[in-house]
Amino acid sequence: MLEKIKQLAKDYSGEFIDVRHHIHSNPELSYEEFKTSVFIQNKLASWNIPFEVKATTGVVGLIKGKNPEKKVIALRADMDALPITEANEVSYKSKNIGVMHACGHDVHSTCLLGAAKILNETKEEWEGTVKLIFQPGEEKNPGGASYLIKEGVLENPAPEKILALHVHPGLEVGEFSFRGGMVMASADEIYISIRAKGGHAAAPQFTADTILIASHLIISLQQIVSRNNNPFNPSVLSITSFQGGNTTNVIPSEVKLMGTFRAMNEEWRFKAHELIIKQTTELVAAMGADATIHIDVGYPFVLNNEELSVAAMENAKLFAGEKNVTETELRMGAEDFAYYSHKIPACFFRLGAGNKEKGITSGVHTPTFNIDERAIEQGMGMMAWLAVSS
Repeated sequence: MLEKIKQLAKDYSGEFIDVRHHIHSNPELSYEEFKTSVFIQNKLASWNIPFEVKATTGVVGLIKGKNPEKKVIALRADMDALPITEANEVSYKSKNIGVMHACGHDVHSTCLLGAAKILNETKEEWEGTVKLIFQPGEEKNPGGASYLIKEGVLENPAPEKILALHVHPGLEVGEFSFRGGMVMASADEIYISIRAKGGHAAAPQFTADTILIASHLIISLQQIVSRNNNPFNPSVLSITSFQGGNTTNVIPSEVKLMGTFRAMNEEWRFKAHELIIKQTTELVAAMGADATIHIDVGYPFVLNNEELSVAAMENAKLFAGEKNVTETELRMGAEDFAYYSHKIPACFFRLGAGNKEKGITSGVHTPTFNIDERAIEQGMGMMAWLAVSS
């Protein structure tokens, strides 16, 4: 079965590179993936794979092998693009100015479509059922995964486990990486407004200096992680935006701060929220101003099931060769695949897509991100293989 899947992936690689080009050329933002959804629906329909539409643009397909009740495995790919203007000069460059598949979701959807075709053609040769999840809105809170789960994507039939891949430009094409346990962090957005009486910069005694207060607050907030969190528990608090004032001689009446908080422990995560709110309101009040703070709770941390991840890693070695399968580094980035991982055993792994010799090294979320397209064959083949071997 392994060799057949590898051969089919090779045979269909050109077809699915074209699929990737189409999706890449026509990117759509989170929860606006209407044309992408229809494109995927049409592909599944052409292969006689039954599907249903969930969460407006999500597509959920079902492929039944022999003894379909024996096990149910879910494979997931995301479909949305980012608000980035593409800088690559390629034939399949984004046609939608200001929108780009800069995180590789075009690759993910293509690989899942390729895996679907392979699995559908070989369904008399493997046991169980494979649920195909093409998901909207990974890039935007509250995450398309949360909507799909609310609409029953993990039911009827209920998958026993779920797998997904993500492109990794830091890995050379042909390489894969896996990790059990904590993999990626939770992500929460912080919004703070500091308001006070402004005034002339030459007469600060008649004001409460919002610029100074905000500066003290930014420094103070750093102590929440450094002096309240266990040093062995990964966590990051970054203030990333400071907006206030527009001239040299006026102390503004309002300053706005924005930032992000990341963690890999849910108990610490919400304790930190309380500390951030307390520190903000009390420090700002002590310095003569008022503060409002909103923490937009985002995705939880990604938790890979240890047993599933070890098994997937060993099966991946059979597909790609032992030297091409490594351990994924711990990352403080976030992924809404986390929602699935807190419901059922999950494995989120990395697909090598870089090529240093060809200069394909740009990171995700950049206007020059691209892949070595041999990754399409590798990704679709690996997804199909892990679906039948897990």
